[in-house]
Parts: sequence; C-alpha cells; structure tokens
Amino acid sequence: MALPVRDQLRYWGIAAVVIVLLLWALGDVLLPFVIGGAIAYFLDPVADRLEKLGLSRMAATGVITVVGVLGFVLLILMVVPALITQLIDLVEVMPSLLKQLRGFIEQQFPSLLDRESNTHQFLVSLGETLQSKTGDVLQSVAASLGSAINVVVLLVIVPVVTVYMLLDWDRMIARIAELLPRDHAPTIKRLAGEIDSVLASFVRGMGTVCLILGTYYAVALMAVGLQFGLVVGFIAGLVTFIPYLGALIGGSLAIGLALFQFWGDWTQIGLVAAVFALGQVAEGNFLTPKLVGSSVGLHPVWLLLALSVFGALFGFVGMLIAVPVAAALGVLARFATSIYLDSRLYTGLVGLDQEDD
Repeated sequence: MALPVRDQLRYWGIAAVVIVLLLWALGDVLLPFVIGGAIAYFLDPVADRLEKLGLSRMAATGVITVVGVLGFVLLILMVVPALITQLIDLVEVMPSLLKQLRGFIEQQFPSLLDRESNTHQFLVSLGETLQSKTGDVLQSVAASLGSAINVVVLLVIVPVVTVYMLLDWDRMIARIAELLPRDHAPTIKRLAGEIDSVLASFVRGMGTVCLILGTYYAVALMAVGLQFGLVVGFIAGLVTFIPYLGALIGGSLAIGLALFQFWGDWTQIGLVAAVFALGQVAEGNFLTPKLVGSSVGLHPVWLLLALSVFGALFGFVGMLIAVPVAAALGVLARFATSIYLDSRLYTGLVGLDQEDD
C-alpha cells in the first residue's frame, strides 16, 4: 500500500531541507563536483553523437578529453593573459577617462557642471573613489578568485570529476531511474524530460550563443582598433544570456571607449557601433532562433532572481545551480498549474455541473 500523501510530503520535505543545508554548509567543498557535473552534462550529447558514429563510451570520452585539454591549453596561452592585462589596464585607466569626461562636459556644456552643482561634486568624488580604490578592488578580486577557484580545483579535481561523470553519465541516469518511487516514476521521468529539454535549450543553446557573440565582438572590436576590444567582447558575451543586456552593456562600454580613443574620427566610432548592430541582427534572426528556440520558458527576470537568491544563499556554488533550479521550478510550476486548472478548487460548482451534463 502506498504511503499517504501527508507522509510523502513529510519525507520529501525533510530530504529537501537536508540538501539545502548540505549546499549551505559544504558549498566550497562541492564546488569542483558541481562544475564537473555541469561540464559533463554539457558534453554528454557530444559523447552520444560520437557513440552513434561507432566509438565506445570510453573512446568518445577520451576524444573529448584530448580536445578539451588542447583547447584549455590554447586558451591559457593565447587569450587569458591578454584578457587579464586589458582588464587591469581598463580598471587603472577608468579614473583618467572619467576625468577627461568631466573636462569635456565642462568645456562643451559648462552650465551642466557648475562648480557648486551636485553633478560636479558627484563626478569629483567618484573619480577620487575610483583612484583610491583601484588597487583594493584588484587585490580583493584576486583574493576572491584565489579562495573560490584555486589552481588545484581548476587543473586537477574538475577535469577528473568531469571525465568520470561523462564516462558513467548514462549508467548514473539509469541507476537513478531505478531508484524512483514506483507510483510516481512515470510522472517524475516526464517532468525530468521537460526540465532536461529546457536546460538543453537554454544552457547549451545560450552558452553557444554567448561564446559565438563574445568571440565575434572581441575579434571585430580589436580589428577596428578599439584598445580594450577583448575585454568588451568578453563582457558582452558573458551577459548575452539576458536578452538585450549584453548588447546594451557591451555597446555602451565600447562606444564610450571609442569616443575617448577616436574622438573626431566618426568613421571609427561608426564602425564600433556597426559591430554591435550586426551582432544583434545575427543574434535575433539567426543564432537564438536556431540554437535556443522560442519555447525555453526561462524569463530573464526569473533568471536574475534565481541568480541573486542562490548567489546570496550559497555563494558561487549557488550561482552555478541557479539556472538548473530555475528551470526545474519553472517546469514544476507549470505542472502544478495544470493540476490546479483540472482540480475542483479551480472549477468549483461550474465544473461539477459540466460533468453532470
């Protein structure tokens, strides 16, 4: 005989509380395993495709590992040093850029920045703050990165976890399916399939879109001569998963930097603007429809809320699991809504009369 609904809710509630407490208490310890699991999930379709071509699971995992190691080495040797250098240079030059902006506004629009006005005082204080805090910000960022993702995690634990999870992914999924409660297994499998579909569309699709656009912006901006093109492309690609925000932030930063670097050369400034216009046309008409689709079901506001809440509760690990949890909650919310619409609570006496007819 199946357990009563009240007992089932009690047991599943206890399990959920235990999982939340473990995430809160062991966030830093679980970090490499969460990253490794996310990478394995991302690469599992590639391994499945290689298996269909005739390779064994072990051979497919080996091919993916070799390609991943080579790509990582090339990234470390060619891209990361230049990115860090440009980022540091940008942070250091920001106070002087702000000072030049203030001087330009004072020269062109003197009435807007009267010495006694609040706007002038704000720009002065902001410039002084940036100048004094630049070193502290860089040191704190370096310290945070060193404590959150150390060299051992990046170079040893995460790749090992990824390889083992990718190798055993299908067996793990099958084993989990065997452990599902028999009464609810069909419903759980159906919901899990919907969650996987949402995640596959969003994480894999938007991840590919972010990579393509970030690379395009970085290469194109450096090609037109923008000094910090690599950093701008990296930032724009990183936040592309939020519609319009990547182009807004990246475009504003790029055009602002172009105005200082190419002031008077409107052709160069127009080229920088054209880079982002072309990127938005490609994203809206080709990349997002083809790689993501129109029925993902993850609203940008819902994503921002999930990232903020889970990041505040569980730190970096929380931000990593925010998107999968948001997708799962979205699917569960739609499932609960469909049950509610079929229930007597929603239909009331009207639904009862319709059944009698």
